[in-house]
Amino acid sequence: MRPTTETELAEIVTAATAPVVLRGGGTRRIGEAAGDVLETGGLSGVVLYEPGALTLVAKAGTPVAEVEAVLAAERQRLAFEVPDLRGLLGRGGVSTIGGVVAANSSGPRRVQAGACRDSLLGVRFVDGTGAVIKNGGRVMKNVTGYDLVKLMAGSHGTLGVVTEVSFKVQAVPEVEATLRCEGLDARGAVAALAVAMGSPFDVSGAAWTPADGALVRVEGLAGSVDYRAAELMKRLGAGWHRVEGAGHWRAVRDVSGFAGREGAVWRVSVKPSDAPVVLGALAPVMRDVVMDWAGGLLWLLVEDATPGAVVRAALPGGHATRVRGAGDGPVFQPEVPALARVTAGLRAKFDPKGVFNQGMMV
Repeated sequence: MRPTTETELAEIVTAATAPVVLRGGGTRRIGEAAGDVLETGGLSGVVLYEPGALTLVAKAGTPVAEVEAVLAAERQRLAFEVPDLRGLLGRGGVSTIGGVVAANSSGPRRVQAGACRDSLLGVRFVDGTGAVIKNGGRVMKNVTGYDLVKLMAGSHGTLGVVTEVSFKVQAVPEVEATLRCEGLDARGAVAALAVAMGSPFDVSGAAWTPADGALVRVEGLAGSVDYRAAELMKRLGAGWHRVEGAGHWRAVRDVSGFAGREGAVWRVSVKPSDAPVVLGALAPVMRDVVMDWAGGLLWLLVEDATPGAVVRAALPGGHATRVRGAGDGPVFQPEVPALARVTAGLRAKFDPKGVFNQGMMV
């Protein structure tokens, strides 16, 4: 099923009596669900773009590349740095902007600009009864009542079919600079990245990998970047130097170092100070790691046979999601009972027939 209008989509959902699997471009889905496939790729196109107001509205099936090209023509961009996970997951296809919202997919710039949900101004979606719901709008601070915009971001298609999204966007900075230090272990990197993030120099990226070392990014006007980069290097100490180009950040964003390699991939969110603890506990089964968000996000490549319980037992707090690999146990972090009751209540309200991506987030 591939509707080309919101009305056609609503009619399909209204008539549905069995589960359906929602799919945009199929490039970033994790978890499994059974049922007939309902594609949103037919709902495509940029509906409104006002560069002066830093606002863009697009239908859910619009390719991310198309959105980025429209913005680039005016030297603007999506603030949250959309990851391209096709290499990591071994998939082809075309990533859609609705899929990005459904996964709340966010890259290294989240430490400065927030996640995908923080750039969302409004959303339209079809709920499980076939009703078309609109929440938010095209300007900031106009949401009253329940903030369904934030609720839909990261819901993985379990509450409704997103049909249209509106974003605040930002100007592309004049220059960017990356500071790099090789030779730091995870604990040393977390300490250094904490210094950078605690500085007043508006860091827009803070990451570490065993191969590339620690990375810190600043962006803006050339004079400002030169000053901030120099001051940061003074604070960070010996071993840091400035490098140009965005290649390091694309590799962190897309976790491209794991592409084509054997092993299961886990996405782990923890307090940055806990990152070295997690890595130490999983050292016997770990093959590689990408640390983003100053240690708050860990991408782990572990041995295929590693039980999910072992990964989650290594976390002092936070949550772990199995992104790639068969494994055992649930894909998503099990919810505590109180939160599970809230989740069940939301699903009963928005999808009373139980047709959307059943079993996806368990």
